[in-house]
Amino acid sequence: MTNLVDSHCHLDFPEFDSDRDLVIKRAADAGINNIINVASDLEGSRRSVAVAGKYDPVFASVGVHPHDAKAAGPSALSEIKDLSGSKKVVAIGEVGLDYYRNLSPAGLQQDVFRKFIRLAKDTGLPLIIHCREAADDALRILKEEAGPSVKGVVHCFPADEKLLEGVLALGMYVSFTCNITFKNASKLRDLVRNKVPVDRILVETDAPYLAPEGMRGKRNEPAFMVRAVEEIAGLKGLGPDDVARVTTLNCATLFGVGKTERPCAIVYPIRNSLYVNLTNRCSSACEFCVTKSTDFVMGHNLRLSGEPTAEDIVTAVGDPRRYDEIVFCGYGEPTLRLDCLLGVAKELKKKGAKIRLTTNGHGNLINKRRIADDLAGLIDRVSVSLNAQDEETYNRICKPAFGPGTYGEVKKFIEECREKLLEVEVTCVDYAGVDMAACEKVATQELKVKFRPRRHNVVG
Repeated sequence: MTNLVDSHCHLDFPEFDSDRDLVIKRAADAGINNIINVASDLEGSRRSVAVAGKYDPVFASVGVHPHDAKAAGPSALSEIKDLSGSKKVVAIGEVGLDYYRNLSPAGLQQDVFRKFIRLAKDTGLPLIIHCREAADDALRILKEEAGPSVKGVVHCFPADEKLLEGVLALGMYVSFTCNITFKNASKLRDLVRNKVPVDRILVETDAPYLAPEGMRGKRNEPAFMVRAVEEIAGLKGLGPDDVARVTTLNCATLFGVGKTERPCAIVYPIRNSLYVNLTNRCSSACEFCVTKSTDFVMGHNLRLSGEPTAEDIVTAVGDPRRYDEIVFCGYGEPTLRLDCLLGVAKELKKKGAKIRLTTNGHGNLINKRRIADDLAGLIDRVSVSLNAQDEETYNRICKPAFGPGTYGEVKKFIEECREKLLEVEVTCVDYAGVDMAACEKVATQELKVKFRPRRHNVVG
């Protein structure tokens, strides 16, 4: 793993005074390229700016933790506002509400939180939010004060599904620490596994606190963050490199910190599969299509500047036996470039590749002939995005370029592939108006192929 960002750390704390240089070096050796040092009070804000100024990989936030809200008077807030203009300050935080310890009165915490949200709005900086046993008030205040221009992250996220739904609805991120590795963190792991989209996840240590399982009670440090990355990867069915790439992109999007893959990708790895980005053109205009909101899938930029040649793709793939399968997918409909697809598949098959085609099923309509005959012998598995239980729903949400009748043609294509002894599956996205049970019935009973549900807004 490389290019990771520890999005929340307290390197300015006295626990690091004796070996701060070595801690930062160990982080770099572990693949942690950047660290955001997060302030907890006025003096901590000063220290945070100083630490970021001394160390190139370190960036800073400024703010007052809710524990110290009683110390966030006018002069403190004025100085923090001045500090927020420092060169390497990338966020306002950590700020928020903490009703667990109540070291400052709840009403005062709320007032100070509002003031910091307004500072974030004025400066254009994102928020780093602390929320402990205060979800209802935190969400209410964010809705009242923040507006669409204020972005942020709730750090050290708890196992609170209601808070998660509210934070995601506000367009914010959630961050997880090494406490996700704790033996007693099963509820938190279930939340990450089943409810948290990977494109909203950041990773942190909150060091010197929350060292990973097996080291509890010891000082935490940024190098140990790889344990949290590995845990999240296992929960999401991804590789650690996938989580590293996506969370770094998320950090870059929110804070402007972290190296990301900017060149468009011809081929791109996810888990142990290699995907081929053949074209960005498509014969559908699905309402839920990810291309409408981002150029990235799992941290890879898929917005092509030009369509690759067959030779480009074969060269980019290299030895296909390094991967479980080669998948023609990308940001468009692969069968729009059927000749190129078949040519590449032929070359990769010679090298021992297993090949999957992910398609909207319009290949016959696009190429004005049955293409299952061409695919047989080259493509091992076909995944067809049916996405609806009937033609009316399909036309409404998928908006096929070929108009009425396309749904029936897609089903016919599926049957033809099945007849050619290809492994075929139908996928459907759990989008509004889609009856997933009915879709499964169409796939398994009518078309007699496998069915795989897909979650809306979860790609890759």
